[in-house]
Amino acid sequence: MRSDSSPLVIGIAGGTGSGKTTVANAVHERVGENHIAFLSHDAYYRDLKHLPFEERIKTNFDHPDSLETDLLVENLHDLIDWKPTRMPIYDFTQHIRTGRTKLVKPRRVVVVEGILIFVEADLRKLFDVKIYVDTDADIRFIRRLRRDIAERGRTMDSVIQQYYATVRPMHMEFVEPSKRYADVIIPEGGMNVVALDMVIARIEKMLAE
Repeated sequence: MRSDSSPLVIGIAGGTGSGKTTVANAVHERVGENHIAFLSHDAYYRDLKHLPFEERIKTNFDHPDSLETDLLVENLHDLIDWKPTRMPIYDFTQHIRTGRTKLVKPRRVVVVEGILIFVEADLRKLFDVKIYVDTDADIRFIRRLRRDIAERGRTMDSVIQQYYATVRPMHMEFVEPSKRYADVIIPEGGMNVVALDMVIARIEKMLAE
């Protein structure tokens, strides 16, 4: 059972390339890194090393089943109980877990970021504040294209093919409907300074209380 002394748990969701990380970073910088513990849902993709690489790349990574959300819930419970936990480290170029983990220490604020975090009821009920970052689809696609080429070793054709095959359909089926669970919707992502100021002011007030 959650108590008044439990950390403040903030969920930041939104479509791919919406600016979730920018919002999370803004919270991190403004509230103070010594107050923040961070968990990324992306780190919890299932380990596919038992499959040949040609089969791994055919996986629908935008479906909730592609993520081990139960482990994220377990790790989040650790932080809520003021216990350190270990977040998996995922290799996005090979679609496997590295076998290494990152130690995450409990803090006054826990930020959980991911595309599908509002889809899962067991995870959703652990959030004190639910933020949805809402950005136009064309901007999100361009951001994803740049990221996947620069950071994840993808080709332009593979990113476009994946977007049409799974990213867009899964966004419409799962991500967009999950917006109804949000307490706060931030249009235009991290570029919306006014909305960010309001959200961070609210977080600071809740911490003070």
